[in-house]
Amino acid sequence: MVEEKQIGAFVDEIVEKLRAAAGENLVSIVLYGSAAEGEFHPEYSDLNTLCVLRDASFASLSKIASVVEWWRGKKHHPPLVLTETDLRTSADVFSIEFVDMKTRHRVLYGEDVLRNLEVPMHLHRSQLEYELREKLFLLRQHLLVGGNNEKELWEVMLNSLSSFTTLFRHVLIEMGEQGRKHSREAVQELAGRLNFGSSAFVQLTDVRAKKADRKQFRAVEIAGQYLSAIEKVTAAVCRM
Repeated sequence: MVEEKQIGAFVDEIVEKLRAAAGENLVSIVLYGSAAEGEFHPEYSDLNTLCVLRDASFASLSKIASVVEWWRGKKHHPPLVLTETDLRTSADVFSIEFVDMKTRHRVLYGEDVLRNLEVPMHLHRSQLEYELREKLFLLRQHLLVGGNNEKELWEVMLNSLSSFTTLFRHVLIEMGEQGRKHSREAVQELAGRLNFGSSAFVQLTDVRAKKADRKQFRAVEIAGQYLSAIEKVTAAVCRM
């Protein structure tokens, strides 16, 4: 796992470069997601950054383009660039993303633009069902391509795990559970509520964290359990 001081070194450099390139147009730089909460994994996680500008015209973007190119050269995703108006006007249609940002973020520079951001939840269930169905359909495609190839099946499941555990946390939110939970805890609680087996998620979590050796499991068996659990959760959200 990447240590906290290593993550700090990575983000300190992009902050310095963005401040120099954007100047007074820069409002805030925020680290969000797993790296902001201690669940970061170098093989399967991203260093997610939010860059808030006063103006996000093409001319303004051009000023920071070289910084983003440098950042991508280090194998990181480009920052999410928004204005303060974007934050206020898009929170309702991206409720999953902004709820997660609010609960898992660290200000690297400037204002804490997320702390007092109101996230309307009237579209949350619809977005949740859309995201679950989209990722379920993609998962089926990738599992189909993987077939009986153990290595490919492991990669499909391990790379999709974070997306589904995030959505499972939001199913709990939709069910009235407002407390912030880590991935493993959230899956196990949801499994108890919706009566599905959580063993595939637990095993994948342990393999990803290197607490278990994948050789002791059969990828084909875990894939079947994994897909079945996701289908049950998706169906439950559809019925809500």
